[in-house]
Amino acid sequence: MVADALDQAPRRRPVRLISVCAGQGRDVIGALAFHPRRRDVSARLVELDPRNAELARHRAAAAGLDRVEVVTADAGRSDAYIGAAPAEVVLVCGVFGNVRDAEIPCIIEQLPRLCAEGATVVWTRNREPVDDVTRVRKWFAAAGFGEVDLVAPDDVAFVVGAHRLLGVPSRLVPGVRLFEFLDEQLPTR
Repeated sequence: MVADALDQAPRRRPVRLISVCAGQGRDVIGALAFHPRRRDVSARLVELDPRNAELARHRAAAAGLDRVEVVTADAGRSDAYIGAAPAEVVLVCGVFGNVRDAEIPCIIEQLPRLCAEGATVVWTRNREPVDDVTRVRKWFAAAGFGEVDLVAPDDVAFVVGAHRLLGVPSRLVPGVRLFEFLDEQLPTR
């Protein structure tokens, strides 16, 4: 879905990509490594764990992706995205399963602040212990997004979705708490 989102991004300008809670950057780096638009993409990967961030930096360098910036910061704070938003592609993978369920609609409501006009948001959600996918899809629709794709095989415990911003992007506001992980093991920076 990341590669598809890059394919659909406007050709008239460079493509900006944001990965929220990027981990080791496998999804972004894997999609960019051989993508025909790899040189058009300027990416910011935000990851709080310094070990994962360092691995992401090494992976990006090994793949020759010199426009991938890895920032060791709290992805739940809007300040981590200053200078990177608005983006044409936003990844919110591994977030919805690690926050309070009541926070998920609030996170989705904030996503237009990270998005450029027509941006694609790629997201994941574990279906256990509760399958919230129907509600997540409704929350995206309520926030002005249209569904592009949903992969939810019956024999797999997770779902991957893509939604396109149909509404108007919002301005990123510094100093806003977007979300907080349930069990943060690392200190916030």
